[in-house]
Amino acid sequence: MQIKHHVLAACIAFGTIVCAGSALAAVSEADAARLGKGLTPLGAERAGNADGSIPEWKGCPDLGAPLDQLKAGDRRWDPYANEKPLYTVTAANMAQYADKLSDGVRALLQKYPDTMKLDVYPTHRNHCAPDWVYQATAKNAVNARRVVRGDNDGVEGAVNGVPFPIPQDGAEVRWNSNFRWRGESFETKVRHYSMTTGGDRVLGTQSLQYDQFEPYRQGISAEDYAAKGSLGWLFMQITDAPSFRAGEGLVVRDSTNYVQRDRQAWQYLVGQRRVRRAPNIGWDTPDFVNSGANFFDEVFGSPYTSQERYEYKLLGKKEMLIPYNNNKVFGLKEDEIFLKQHHDPEAVRWELHRVWVVEATLKPGKRHAVSKRVFYVDEDTWGTVMFDGWDPSGKLWRADLSLSYYMPDMPGVFSSYSDILYVLDGAWSSRNTIFYDTAYQMKAVPMKPDSVFTPDALSGRGVR
Repeated sequence: MQIKHHVLAACIAFGTIVCAGSALAAVSEADAARLGKGLTPLGAERAGNADGSIPEWKGCPDLGAPLDQLKAGDRRWDPYANEKPLYTVTAANMAQYADKLSDGVRALLQKYPDTMKLDVYPTHRNHCAPDWVYQATAKNAVNARRVVRGDNDGVEGAVNGVPFPIPQDGAEVRWNSNFRWRGESFETKVRHYSMTTGGDRVLGTQSLQYDQFEPYRQGISAEDYAAKGSLGWLFMQITDAPSFRAGEGLVVRDSTNYVQRDRQAWQYLVGQRRVRRAPNIGWDTPDFVNSGANFFDEVFGSPYTSQERYEYKLLGKKEMLIPYNNNKVFGLKEDEIFLKQHHDPEAVRWELHRVWVVEATLKPGKRHAVSKRVFYVDEDTWGTVMFDGWDPSGKLWRADLSLSYYMPDMPGVFSSYSDILYVLDGAWSSRNTIFYDTAYQMKAVPMKPDSVFTPDALSGRGVR
């Protein structure tokens, strides 16, 4: 697919840069008409690849899902449990698949040549969404626009779907990731682990988590959505272990237009018995939820946030081996997911998919511990499935794998929620990978009032 490039005009007013208008607007009616035809309703290439290893997209598959059981929040089901790997990639044969591997994955195979491998299974393009999401995405394609003010930007004219299903640049791909369809509201119980260099597993947090995606509040118009403040992803976490952290809480209110509203975050600490603003939750601040083993902007696929420090270049689309349909994890015990030096390769399923490749480099004058990142964004889900990071000296430093899950009750593939992060010169960590309660795994629930995700609500949930 050819990538269109546009020259963006800068509008300078007394030292403040404000860019908006047609240079940052959406595509034409003629281009948008490809959605649902040559493209899927969410903007992926509908056709498979030449040799058939990537199949044609045909919508939601009927796999006999136990929907009543899943909707009750019971242990989730693996639709592909009986499949066998087509082939296995190891350090010994990875040169044969080099063009299908990210830099980070190649580094992992080289670092653990005797124990790391990629079991590659048949590709299933099972991501889908309700019709109302498809219809909104088609409308967004011609109405959505990206607005920029200084280091902040945002999306206007979009709601209930992907804003830029036919992206023109790297920033639009990143915003699609923030807007990706992943249901409306759900709750789950998770554990976050970090590993010592000696291979010991350390529990960072065990918690009940609430996630809600305000852009998918059905029936709201783009105008009313903007008038309500362009709320994006809403998140609340209530910690119950380890014991010294039990009762802590965290609330995050993200936005889809950082020109209009910044990200807001609050933390409740038991020892202080009060809720405090937490502006440090972001960028390269060590993540206290996972014992500081990763940076805050490395979780959930590294979402696009306010005060952006990176410039994003769209490098194009390519076929790559990525983690996909990882429902097996839901049924595994912790010792079946974690080994001493790395995750158990048997626990992660790999498939061949097409991904958008986006390169992030620091803006002039900006600082971050990671000087460059490369994101791999699945064309079907718009979720970030992997990203690599380089240190200030230009050395490959970090490799992140984001697991995805097929959730027919959503419906679709839930992406960029579980992370396995490797610091290549140190230890590794895993966040949101363990769904430890057999009767509470990513349960879909009705949309809550956004007042549930506020500091007052957090204060009411905290231990006193």
